[in-house]
Amino acid sequence: MSIALIFLAVIGLMIATYFTAVAYRWVQPDVRWIPSFCRMDERTCASIVFTPQARVFTLPNSVLGQLFYVLLIAGTLLNWITGPELIATLYVAASTVTVILGMYLSYALLFINRVACPLCFTSHGINLVIFLILMFGLK
Repeated sequence: MSIALIFLAVIGLMIATYFTAVAYRWVQPDVRWIPSFCRMDERTCASIVFTPQARVFTLPNSVLGQLFYVLLIAGTLLNWITGPELIATLYVAASTVTVILGMYLSYALLFINRVACPLCFTSHGINLVIFLILMFGLK
């Protein structure tokens, strides 16, 4: 469970960091040092970074994702996830929120913005797997 959570959280953190860097215009969406299969182009991922749905809680969603992934990595390494029941429950609650938000954002991508963003769907998939691991790993 720990290795899988850390692996997924690191990948999620990398994607979220890339989105954050683009959202704050620290890097261009198609910067060359990003592998070509991850680069945003104007018709897909880059076009949604600046939509209203990309800032559900005023900050870019990716910043909240970074926080979630860092806390997940720390919690896994420090055994908080399997520690006191209250803390473990908070991780499950946070993960539940990410999955619900991901469902809304997936809907918004497909039906409001009409954009197929592979990195977005990858992040939402990662969040779903993390949720499943937390739900079934904590029992």
